Amino acid sequence: MKFDGRAATVKSRKLHTQRFPELEFVFVLLGKPKEDFFMPIYTKTGDKGETGLYSGIRISKASPRIEAIGTVDELNSTIGFAISQIRNSESEIRKELVKIQSDLFEVGAALANPNQKIDLSKRTKEFENLIDKMTKELPPLFNFILPGGGVGGSSLHIARTITRRAERKMVSLSSKEKVQSDIIVYINRLSDLFLTMSRFINMKENQKETIWTGRAK
Repeated sequence: MKFDGRAATVKSRKLHTQRFPELEFVFVLLGKPKEDFFMPIYTKTGDKGETGLYSGIRISKASPRIEAIGTVDELNSTIGFAISQIRNSESEIRKELVKIQSDLFEVGAALANPNQKIDLSKRTKEFENLIDKMTKELPPLFNFILPGGGVGGSSLHIARTITRRAERKMVSLSSKEKVQSDIIVYINRLSDLFLTMSRFINMKENQKETIWTGRAK
């Protein structure tokens, strides 16, 4: 086949990718052999409402594990939108958000394969250091604030709430199936980081915080 006038040879995928094509990216993330394969846009394997896990088992797309994986994917896309709203390409927050997107691919892979261990303790500590560093520059917070501000800050508030939902999905899943505890701690700290980032960006953009004072009259 040709793309932009250039010939491209596409080799057939191996058996393992044919069994569960929805999670082909897992093989790369987990260091499996990078055999030649292409990833089609549609596979038709999920037309009956099922998808494949790393083990090859087919499960419902409405299962708690897929709900958790899907919410992580939704969060990753939301972070991508937040990044697009930070115009300074050298922004430390923007660089950190890109690293978090990479983290979340590993989190999704670990959720797809409960036997795969990932060490997120270093990243969680880095989040705590970043939170402490930004908090020193922020005005003290004594009240709840209404989510909002500029587009960058507001998008990070959305990321924060999706992170909380991902956490709820994982905690619910962990009551029934295996979930690595490091992942839940990481996600919990990530939501705190997004809150701090949103406040920090709003401050830098001179976006005033709105303090919640009770029910509007």
